[in-house]
Amino acid sequence: MIWEELDAHLDRVPGIVSAYVGRPGARPTWTRRADATHYAASTMKLAVLVALFRAAEAGRLDLDAPVPVRNSFDSALSGAPRFANDRDYDNDEAVWDRVGGEASLRWLAERMIVRSSNLATNICIGQVGLPAVAQAWALAGARHSVTGRGIEDFAARDSGIDNLVTAADLAALLGELALGATRPGPLASPAGCAAMLDVLVAQEHREDLAAGLPDGTRIAHKNGWVRGVRHGAGVVFPDDAPPYTIVVCTTTDLADGGADGEVEDDACRLIAHVSERVWAARHDLAG
Repeated sequence: MIWEELDAHLDRVPGIVSAYVGRPGARPTWTRRADATHYAASTMKLAVLVALFRAAEAGRLDLDAPVPVRNSFDSALSGAPRFANDRDYDNDEAVWDRVGGEASLRWLAERMIVRSSNLATNICIGQVGLPAVAQAWALAGARHSVTGRGIEDFAARDSGIDNLVTAADLAALLGELALGATRPGPLASPAGCAAMLDVLVAQEHREDLAAGLPDGTRIAHKNGWVRGVRHGAGVVFPDDAPPYTIVVCTTTDLADGGADGEVEDDACRLIAHVSERVWAARHDLAG
């Protein structure tokens, strides 16, 4: 069976590899260490995206109103000095080109996802607030994932305030988005969930989950990486089968591609391999 083969393959991988595969709203077909916590890297941006759309639907934010683009943020650690992002550690010059000017939250949210911009992410968190991000996780049914700070908030990190995810929690959030686009759900209106999925489909970093799928396959996904960590989380929409959620989180020395996300490494290839094998079993997933 494919699942036993994947487990045997992943047993040989150094570090911790977690996985979750299943149809949205159904019991999982295959899991592996799905509740193990990993450093979130940029997968935490999924919950920030949900928090923004929820705030907009509640009338607390206008996604199309301009906000200042400033590289200065409050730390999550009380009393700590403000912090800033490192331009060389980011993935999107388009956001940095607007520093000192303005941009809409909708555009910043898109850059946060499609190019994984750290600067855009911290601006979005500053507008919506960390409690709203925590609520997004809770409404999705997440049990262990935490977004405790912004990106590069080193004072908070060094005090133990961190960003953590599990494969099961990422699958829960993405599954609720997929279901929420077809009927009212806890995260946002069907139109809001569909709009968020469209942003995730436009993802430009396609070195892991998407690399294991046939060209042109629709996948709404977000990945995350730092040295020693590579995650891929998405919902795949085959033309010939119902959608399925797939999440692979790796904390491993195979993830040596660094911080830019453009370098394909062994962790990317591992996630692509899992994605390819799951695609082959797409007709046989539990419904």
